[in-house]
Amino acid sequence: MGIQLMLLASFFVAISNFCMRRSIDSGGSTRGFLMIMLSVIALIAVFLNPIRLADFSWSYSMALFAVVAGIILSVMLTSLGKTLESGPPGLTFAALNASTVLPMLAMVLLFGSKFGYFYTMWNAFGSILMVIGLFWAGCSAMRSFHFQKWLLFMTATFFLHILFLLFFQWRALCINFPEARGLFFPFENSEACCQWFMPIMYATAALLQTFFYFKTRVKALNPLELQYGIYGGLTNGVGTFFMLLSTEASTSLEHAAIFPVFAITVIIFCNLWGRWFYREKINWAANGLCLLGILIGSLDWKTLLATS
Repeated sequence: MGIQLMLLASFFVAISNFCMRRSIDSGGSTRGFLMIMLSVIALIAVFLNPIRLADFSWSYSMALFAVVAGIILSVMLTSLGKTLESGPPGLTFAALNASTVLPMLAMVLLFGSKFGYFYTMWNAFGSILMVIGLFWAGCSAMRSFHFQKWLLFMTATFFLHILFLLFFQWRALCINFPEARGLFFPFENSEACCQWFMPIMYATAALLQTFFYFKTRVKALNPLELQYGIYGGLTNGVGTFFMLLSTEASTSLEHAAIFPVFAITVIIFCNLWGRWFYREKINWAANGLCLLGILIGSLDWKTLLATS
């Protein structure tokens, strides 16, 4: 059941990504879209976390942690918007989701097997395949758009996404190892479990985008920009809800595969709408190699081999 729920999550997140591109096409700014979308997601997060779980406990340290994560998220999404304005959406979202492979390596280097992080030769092999696939896809498409500008923003988006994902991994460590203490464990377990983390993170990102929008706007928010921002926020919120249900419903074997499945299916859906609506020339062989690399590189091989 966990896999099916994650497939639904990836479908709705891909629709949210599509709304972002359509907002840009309608003549709107990425800041206007992000301001609306993040505000909607922040409201949904209040219902999905503290209200749904009836847990309203507060932590000032975790609130500050969420503010920092929200700033990173806001800057990352701004860079993503510039990337979409510069190049093809399919390749852009393929590169973005490929970054999900690398946080595991960082956690292995920082914490190691003591905290349940392993990096096998299969993970390394998958990462190499992913890099080759992205390089191949980029070389195939570089003549059809302003490649250097796209690459600059895509590189920034790629590493900001890794940093953003590391914040989630870090918080999860504090939750899963309540007895651990030290420089990398600044929060008590009760603080790390604070359900206001997600709402505050999205609200911070929304406020930052609101500030940027009103500081730099040259025209009023157009109706389509508002419409796509609401649609993008709703679909992203629904996708987040299915992702939460997936993590709760998945078996140990499914849990080892649900996030690779999410990354791969988001890429496939984004490539499909990129091809259908924008006639994007997609190197399916290169994308297939990248998808295979993500699957091999991000699977929890220790869990898979232990349950086989």
